[in-house]
Amino acid sequence: MDTVFFLASKIIWALISPDSLIVILGVSAWVAGILKWQRISRSLLAGCALLLVLIGFFPVGEWLIAPLENRFTTNAALPSEIDGIVVLGGAISPRMSNIWQQPEVGGGADRLTNFLYLARLYPNAQLVFTGGSGAVTEQEFKEAEMAQILFDQLGLAERAIIYESESRNTSENARNSKELVTPKDEENWLLVTSAFHMPRSIGVFCQEQWIVQPYPVDHYSQKGNLLRLNFSFAENLSVLRVAVREWVGLVAYRFSGRTDRLLPGINNNCTATGVE
Repeated sequence: MDTVFFLASKIIWALISPDSLIVILGVSAWVAGILKWQRISRSLLAGCALLLVLIGFFPVGEWLIAPLENRFTTNAALPSEIDGIVVLGGAISPRMSNIWQQPEVGGGADRLTNFLYLARLYPNAQLVFTGGSGAVTEQEFKEAEMAQILFDQLGLAERAIIYESESRNTSENARNSKELVTPKDEENWLLVTSAFHMPRSIGVFCQEQWIVQPYPVDHYSQKGNLLRLNFSFAENLSVLRVAVREWVGLVAYRFSGRTDRLLPGINNNCTATGVE
């Protein structure tokens, strides 16, 4: 069932992502024009043009992603003692790392740098990196393997870090990691991931009955400056793609039972700390 969910999520996202939608509208308008369906062609072109203008001049993606990033407090007070720290993968490209034979870090690098900071802040904490491959093919390339090389290079070679390399999505991150570390109810654990991804992550960990304190990093929205006008199509489209994908993920996880609410966070009984 997990494999069916994984494959379905990849196929559906390929069709409904904002960039795919723009291409589909443009190509459909062209085909409609060839078939002399002028009214349909003009309507499709109008829709495509409207999307291009909206995305190009307005931070639509930030409007969608800001509620997710503000769900939990950034830089919340940390406890004096921590039993463990879990960081979710997504910052290292397994495929590119394999091609170049060195860790290739992209978006989400804040997850890794903050994990390194927290590891040094809590020298006795159990450290866990969880991330395999989110690709449909090339499952043999694992992010955790490259993360181990990177952390060794950055001075964590002497720390006993658990590397979970079989997970393909957030649900499997939580489940597989819990099986490896078997956390106790009274233990304090930190969860490090991108701020926009934290609500879904907290929901999944709650579903696994693993209480963690959120430590959100890697923000996309300009807090206090969302009502602005500037032309930056490529950047705006990139943020919109992240935002739409996360909202689709929240809906999919809720309806598949991987979380018990659409937007975990406020009034979430699983965690009482770090919430706005």
